[in-house]
Amino acid sequence: MNDPASGKRVVPGDDAGKAVQYYKKEFWTNENLNYSRPHLRMEKAARIINTLAQGKERTLLDIGCGPATLMRLLPPNIKYYGIDIAIHDPAPNLIESDLLENPIRFDDKRFDIVLAQGFFEYAGEFQSKKLSEIPRLLNPDGTFIASYVNFRHRHKDVYWPYNNVQSFDSFRESLTRNFKVDRFFPSSYNWNHHAPRRKLLRTINLHLDFNIPLIGPMLAVEYFFVCSLHLPKSQESRHPRPHHRGRKPCLPVRASPFPDMRRCAVRRRKAKAPAPDRSLQRLSDRHRASARDSW
Repeated sequence: MNDPASGKRVVPGDDAGKAVQYYKKEFWTNENLNYSRPHLRMEKAARIINTLAQGKERTLLDIGCGPATLMRLLPPNIKYYGIDIAIHDPAPNLIESDLLENPIRFDDKRFDIVLAQGFFEYAGEFQSKKLSEIPRLLNPDGTFIASYVNFRHRHKDVYWPYNNVQSFDSFRESLTRNFKVDRFFPSSYNWNHHAPRRKLLRTINLHLDFNIPLIGPMLAVEYFFVCSLHLPKSQESRHPRPHHRGRKPCLPVRASPFPDMRRCAVRRRKAKAPAPDRSLQRLSDRHRASARDSW
């Protein structure tokens, strides 16, 4: 069976039939090599991150980073950090840690963006615990991006090492316990349950960031979830949410110089009515005047 992200085919081991199995460093040292080259989901994650950053300096933590291939796809304004159970090339911005046995953290740092792609399918019963740890990694106005396989696909193919298979609704519900899900959309659409391999289809899917009704549940390979923190109402004004593309920001109301009047800063100007045509009225007045003279 195939991994939906990379499309790699791996022969199951002797323990593949077990209901729940957690894999250690020995397994991931070889498995991570499948992700040494960028695949479609990773390229699309880079696009989402660049859109959120808008060219500004941002910090990013990549949970389950593998060989840190994503770092090569990001511009210099994104300061990249990664954490994984098997780090191939040690570096100051990479930490090796068993993410299921140990809390997810990076030297008590907080980040503008936290990404977990292809991670929760292997989290098993640790999913709720790991989701509860991620808010402590985010800045108050930070963004959490998660990916999860669409197990409702018309040709569902469950990759053999997965130990956390659940429905779209169940995973989204677990996200809402710790985050506000701002958006979700497929990583790609495909007739088969793996990322498209043809160049044209890859290019089209790379720029699709919306849901297609009825088609999505059947053909979406995986989903991206773009989330923000649940903030108390007292803090929402201090940490406004970033506005998504296509939504007009709500501007504040400007005070009027008159104490009893308030006006909205942005409102549509009423179209000026055209001036009435006085020529017909003057013509009718002349007719009435000539009629009086004739009498």
